[in-house]
Formats: sequence, structure tokens, C-alpha cells
Amino acid sequence: MDIAQVAKQSGLPASTLRYYEEKGLIQSIGRRGLRRLFDRDILDRLSLVALGRNAGFSLEEIAQMFGPRGALHIDRDQLSRKAEEIDHSIHRLMAMRDGLRHAAKCPATHHLECPTFRRIVAVTRKRGARGKR
Repeated sequence: MDIAQVAKQSGLPASTLRYYEEKGLIQSIGRRGLRRLFDRDILDRLSLVALGRNAGFSLEEIAQMFGPRGALHIDRDQLSRKAEEIDHSIHRLMAMRDGLRHAAKCPATHHLECPTFRRIVAVTRKRGARGKR
């Protein structure tokens, strides 16, 4: 498949494909004129890259998961650590959602008069002083 076909079928611009190749995520198998050529399995590999990106892995981390000749070498401990990070993000986002819902429905005249809202502000202030978690 040439780069235009890969771009069309994957939905990624050719510039992204060239960038992924530069980063070692994908490899062309040759050229037809000025166009790069790829094996048919390139779409599966691009799907794996997208899956990794959606899970929050950096391109560098994803590149490390691909060994020589395209073999997949996934560190299970790394997957577990990423799952823990996602759990922490979910917890933080749920707390934020709940706080926003409370603030939207709070009967207090001013939000700073609401004890629940003031607790949310205090927790945010403490986290800000320690840095993001």
C-alpha cells in the first residue's frame, strides 16, 4: 500500500504517518517514486498505536513496545501502572464532576457561603500546593 492509501484507510494524514515512521512506530518497505510503501499489516500496527495513545501512553512508550521486525513486546507491569494512573484520573474526575453538580444545585446565595463548596476549594488549594496528583 502506498502512503496515500494508508492515509485514506487509517484516517491519518500522510504527515502523521511520516512522523510515526521518524519516531520508529512504523516502517515503510520501500518507495514507488516519491511515495512510501507499507505492508498491509500497517493498519493493524496503526490501530495498536491508536490504542496506546487512547490509553495515555506517549509515542516513545509505544515505540518501546514494538521490538525488532515489528514484534510486539508489551511490559505487563507498565500496563498495570498505566491502569493505576487511569484509576486515579477517574477518581479525580468523578470528584470534580460531583463538585460541579453540587455547585450547580447548591441553595446557598453565594458559593463561598456553602460549606461543601468551601471544602472543595480547600482540597483544591492543598493539592495545588503539593502539585498535581
